[in-house]
Amino acid sequence: MSMSRWMSLSRGVGVIGLGLALVSAAPAPSADGVTAILGATVFTATGEAPHVANVIIRDGRIAAVGPRVRAPRGASVIDAKGKALLPGFFDVHTHWTPAGAPNVTPAIANAYIAAGVTTVNDFHQSPESWQPRRAWIATLASPHVNFTARTSTPGGHGADWADVNTTKWVNTPEAARAAIRELVPYKPDVIKAFHDGWRYGTAADNTSMDEATLAALVDEAHKNHWPVGTHTVTVDRGRAAGRAKVDFIAHSLQDREVDAETIAAIKQGGTTYAPTLAVYEPVKPGMKPPENPDDPRFRQSVRKFGFALRNLKALHDAGVPIALGTDAGMPNTPHGSSTLREMELMVQAGLTPTDALMAGTANSARVLGELSDRGTIEPGKRADLVLVDGQPWKTITDVRKTVRVFVDGRQVHGPGTVLPKANGEVSLPAVTVAALIDDFERADGRTALDTLRTDDMDGGLDRTVQVSQVVAREAGNGRALSVAGKLSVKDDPQAAVILPLTRGSVAPVDARRYRGVRFDVRGGEGEHRLMVNTLAGRWAAEVKAGPQWRTVEVPFAELKRAPGRGAASGPWTGADLTEVEFAVSGQGGRKVWAELDNVTFY
Repeated sequence: MSMSRWMSLSRGVGVIGLGLALVSAAPAPSADGVTAILGATVFTATGEAPHVANVIIRDGRIAAVGPRVRAPRGASVIDAKGKALLPGFFDVHTHWTPAGAPNVTPAIANAYIAAGVTTVNDFHQSPESWQPRRAWIATLASPHVNFTARTSTPGGHGADWADVNTTKWVNTPEAARAAIRELVPYKPDVIKAFHDGWRYGTAADNTSMDEATLAALVDEAHKNHWPVGTHTVTVDRGRAAGRAKVDFIAHSLQDREVDAETIAAIKQGGTTYAPTLAVYEPVKPGMKPPENPDDPRFRQSVRKFGFALRNLKALHDAGVPIALGTDAGMPNTPHGSSTLREMELMVQAGLTPTDALMAGTANSARVLGELSDRGTIEPGKRADLVLVDGQPWKTITDVRKTVRVFVDGRQVHGPGTVLPKANGEVSLPAVTVAALIDDFERADGRTALDTLRTDDMDGGLDRTVQVSQVVAREAGNGRALSVAGKLSVKDDPQAAVILPLTRGSVAPVDARRYRGVRFDVRGGEGEHRLMVNTLAGRWAAEVKAGPQWRTVEVPFAELKRAPGRGAASGPWTGADLTEVEFAVSGQGGRKVWAELDNVTFY
């Protein structure tokens, strides 16, 4: 089920029977809770020219549009003379980062609504996190968020970090179909395939997904009515994406000029193009040019960006539909403002301002299967709207002159807006949990807290090969978790397992009533450690493990800030825990093992 359908069902909102009455001799009826936007120049994104009209919003939907439509008696009236009213903008490629940390969600939502962005795809979160994140976002003034399931090849781009719940690893058509079927219980809105392993010439190529595997993945996703976007950045792979009937390419083709054969394949595949120019711009707004313009990396970025601009124009001129995505959340690509910058860059590439607005509204809605619900200003559509000063269909920079923004007919930005309290919070409220974290007696891969255990090997092209499984303990002592790995050849490789304290590690846990963590452990050679992950970062303590079982207690007071990436940035509070993690590391290329049981707070 798409996010739009899920939101509609959750609110009990239909798309018919909205009483679309035009002006008549009879007096306008009273209308508690109705909003009338009067006198705006309306860009409907339907192909008609912008024109002055009135727009009536009722029950979260557009009830009527037209120059002779009257405001019902009792409606809340907005005088919009001299302003432009457009459908809310889309961004089909975002990452709600940094590092997937859940405590940035309200700030990201605020940034999007302030920019008039009312629908986004989030390409970053694990399926386990979707249910609590959907519930959290429902408490915010926020754009609609489509959650995206990620797939890649073993060792491929996108599979070089995180676990196989966050990114499914596939390298055959059979594996691709199985991965899509595994996602059915999570109800993704979109599927992303990391199709192209080229690393822009700045790092070693990752493995790429072959065309047969991609085609099978697309076919299986389409059986579930899920659109598929690909990380595709080279011309040859763009041609393969078209042949595989991918719904949209979520990056620019930027290794060379696009050729006629590739353009034909993309058109024949019905594939839309979302070039994410904002992430590739060599010198972004607010940044200084490099001191050395002859730096090889900078020169290459300029060259790639030139291909990106010219290929966008060539594809557009050939009739390939253009959508809007940014890769926001990546370095120097901020949420919200990058969506507006993307439209400006489209115009820089040679598209008209109207072309750019269509990319950011109706075209994006169409490729996501949401055009029947939103993306244009028409009766019956969801009232996701942005009111701006100026005429952005003539001067694209006018998209930055935001006056008011509406999501589901509710004003979420502009004069008089009062945001929900949750929009000012940095995280969900902390919850309490039972002492028992996991005794590994469940057979479904979930902890005693009903959270999904995940592996946390080191990242990169060469990752530790890890197998985690529940095994029987001796002498009828129930079951334990076995973790075995062949360490990758790098500094500080590790095999590790994460025990989330809440589903998807979204809501933090207040553990101040406990003193520490207790567990049974045994293991082989290597360095064993307990880590406790919090909203402020990671804490760790060394653990001694030998061939015989022993019970270990680690007081919270003995935890120290973990070194390296993810290290805790603030003091220990005990009130913002998200995960308990166990790791074993050693010399690269060596084999390690550990067994774990009866993990509890005490």
